[in-house]
Amino acid sequence: MRSRHLDSLTHDAVHGYLPFSSSSDDDGEVTERDLVDHPWVQRLRHIHQLQTAWWVFPTAEHTRFQHVLGAMHLAGRAAESLYPTLREVCPDAPSCGYVTSLLRMAALLHDVGHGPFGHFFDEHFLRQFDLTHEILGAQIIEDELGDALRSLRRNPTSALEADEVLDPSQIAWLIQRPAPDETRGRWPLWLSHLRALLSGIYTVDNMDFVLRDAYMSGYSQRSIDVDRLLHYSFFSPAGLTIHDRGIDTLVRFMGVRAELFRTVYFHRTVRAIDLTLKDLFEASRALLFPGDPREHLTEYQHFTDASLFTDVRRWKSSSDIPKRDLGARWENLLGRQLVWKMACQLNLVFAESDRESASIFSDSELVVQKVRQQLAASLADVPLRIDIARHIHRPHTRGPASGQNFLYDSSQDVVRPLTANELFARLPVSYRICRAYVQDRAHSRPVAAALESLTRGPGDDDLTNM
Repeated sequence: MRSRHLDSLTHDAVHGYLPFSSSSDDDGEVTERDLVDHPWVQRLRHIHQLQTAWWVFPTAEHTRFQHVLGAMHLAGRAAESLYPTLREVCPDAPSCGYVTSLLRMAALLHDVGHGPFGHFFDEHFLRQFDLTHEILGAQIIEDELGDALRSLRRNPTSALEADEVLDPSQIAWLIQRPAPDETRGRWPLWLSHLRALLSGIYTVDNMDFVLRDAYMSGYSQRSIDVDRLLHYSFFSPAGLTIHDRGIDTLVRFMGVRAELFRTVYFHRTVRAIDLTLKDLFEASRALLFPGDPREHLTEYQHFTDASLFTDVRRWKSSSDIPKRDLGARWENLLGRQLVWKMACQLNLVFAESDRESASIFSDSELVVQKVRQQLAASLADVPLRIDIARHIHRPHTRGPASGQNFLYDSSQDVVRPLTANELFARLPVSYRICRAYVQDRAHSRPVAAALESLTRGPGDDDLTNM
């Protein structure tokens, strides 16, 4: 009989009850509660899941802590559903208890390296050290959480075998997006198959954040069908595979995810906030944090949205004039006094043969130059920004994370590679968003006309009849 007194339940607005191991008959055993309550995980309570969109969507105040709990829950469900087929194609796979705990901990800890403002912080701070939050998270998992992970013996549905010890390096590898020059190397096939659940087309990470962000922003309370996705997923010798009966559900998931980018993550005001934040980060970088987080992990553990807001608000009282001026600019941002206002927007539809690099809309600075050339001389120097939201979908991407998902075609009884492009081709349209921002709304109309002329203006006539 299962020892229910060793588990606890917490209730989540998205998934309902989330079980986790919370106590042990062995005084020296670490439980999932110990990992959830660890300071490195608890700090995620103070980092917003939607890096700046919570300033626009009042109910979207959820944090990365809620998200990682939801991802851990989905990882447990996925492990329970997929383990039988994993063992069929990889007889050397460890026990169900090991695989389930491995996936649950990878999901719980996949965001542990995030700094304030999430992915924005990757691009505008960590990049200078050749870091991402995943690389940093992998170090935290191995160096800061390794001992606790090695002492974890069970999860709510199963336990590790007596001779098994959870390997933190496997968790650290699972959470990182495949690198361009990466080979499987020392990692076994069963572990490579599991990686698709963290960095493939549909993952325990993005299934949770699509559900959670849609619900918390007010977009939708039940946007995707996780039950059906898991039901029709299995491991074939090729890797994570979905039966063709589940493909429409996967297309629906991709469509909702794309719509969240269009309506929430890339909302016009969210992007205006990001433009202001980018300027502030460039000016404040040296004051925000002492250096490479790998060399300052103690300080980084306390570095969150909340701590950053507290620090920058103090700057306006500084005796240092440049710092005081920065503090005033931060105060304006935190009070939603935005510098940039959207003048116009273009939705650029992808064609099957579209190459991003062949379009001027792959380079925002080039578009700024072209727009200025179209403006009257009196407006040539007005403050102007072009923002290109380019991550909705890019056809035919061949990134290192591709090649992890497969489709079972029941009519032919074959398994073949499944690409995101194939799924997006089933959607009504996939497009890139280009927006112009000005500081004075009086400039909106001429800027809008100039931007639109780049795509709809007439071409030069031929010199002769042809």
